[in-house]
Amino acid sequence: MKNLSVHPLRFILFLIIPVFLQAQTRPDSVKNISWWNFHFQMTVITQYHPSFTAKYSGKNSLDTNAETNISVTSTLFFGVKLWKGASAYFNPELSGGSGFSQTTGVAGFPNGEIYRVSDPAPHIYVARCYFTQIFDLSPGNYFRDDDLNQLPGYVPDFYLSATAGKFSIMDFFDNNTYSHDPRSQFYNWTLMGNGAWDYPANTRGYTYGLVLELVKSSWAIRYGFVMVPTTPNGSTMDLNIGRSNSQALEFEKKFRIKTLPGDVRVMAYFTQAQMGNYRQALEWGQSHDTTPDLSYSRALGRTKWGFGINAEQAVHKHIGMFLRAGWNDGINETFTFTEIDRHLSAGISIKGGLWKRAEDEIGLALIANGLSADHRNFLKAGGYGFIIGDGNLNYSPEFITELYYSFRFFTKYLWLSPDYQFILHPAYNMDRGPVHAFGIRAHVEF
Repeated sequence: MKNLSVHPLRFILFLIIPVFLQAQTRPDSVKNISWWNFHFQMTVITQYHPSFTAKYSGKNSLDTNAETNISVTSTLFFGVKLWKGASAYFNPELSGGSGFSQTTGVAGFPNGEIYRVSDPAPHIYVARCYFTQIFDLSPGNYFRDDDLNQLPGYVPDFYLSATAGKFSIMDFFDNNTYSHDPRSQFYNWTLMGNGAWDYPANTRGYTYGLVLELVKSSWAIRYGFVMVPTTPNGSTMDLNIGRSNSQALEFEKKFRIKTLPGDVRVMAYFTQAQMGNYRQALEWGQSHDTTPDLSYSRALGRTKWGFGINAEQAVHKHIGMFLRAGWNDGINETFTFTEIDRHLSAGISIKGGLWKRAEDEIGLALIANGLSADHRNFLKAGGYGFIIGDGNLNYSPEFITELYYSFRFFTKYLWLSPDYQFILHPAYNMDRGPVHAFGIRAHVEF
């Protein structure tokens, strides 16, 4: 769908329609299983970083002057049952605003609700439009509650599902109870998913494709085949799916330690696209006595592959911990997500039931991001990706600490979440920073 600049009347209608639909919808219960559902979310994040010192800056550097930025997303979630086991979902979305320095200068970017788009004005587009068919493989079932893009009803204990259409591949892969949603949990890009997974998407985070899931109560296997854009961080998807595509395979195992739930997910991915090669770009720059340029080394059919592990464990009924680790080959350029070839993160999430505020939540996480040798050398010589590039590089891993507190405010539909992030060696550069990023998030959902 072509992006449209938002007329004020369209913006107002986008906010009023959900309130009207919510008023027409009765609460769901086991005895009231609707053939359709509707949900709404709106998230506004304001972030500020004070000025910091740097020995030099490039065109993709985080601005050393103080910055304040605002982002907004608003999504309508429609779901409808079609026939036995079949459902369809449609999500129009509005987004606007920009991240620090036009969303450049930090690989683990501090706002997971912002996209790498050139126009900060609000636009309306179709985020998701997909169809799911569930095939029953067992006589038993369980009741699944109403939720975003999830219709209430009975689901088989053992089933195969096929989903086709437009969606975010992160809707299905690399999930984590404590660290996956920047609208209600941690803000940072690399805490909503594995930073070393160059997850396939257009510039707004969505793609087209097919996901197959074989799901049982204690385990699941998932496979996805989706499209990639024609250019890095592009909005136009490549129709040559024989040589431009991305595939992911994930195995998930649920378990319990005593009565406390845990989960481990192991994922591998493989992407083909018209990527540039870091080493070739560097050699081209040396031979022409200029800075390396990835565009001169791009070729169709180049590949990127990697793997990741994602674990979570409840240690108390109100406390959970998580760990992610990821690696990719780092030979060819980052194409769709962010410039990270090595990733490690860990954290803790504590529910407010401990202090008699059941809807509150506090989270603390530590992140370490790294680069391959080829990627480092390319940046050291003055090369630029689409996220980072300071014109030079005094390399060190990028370290980030994030702390947030989410609390329900005034009404059961509104949450406020102050946030702090400490960024050491932004864009892997010891000659810049550190950076302190402060944020406040307002999130409405029903």
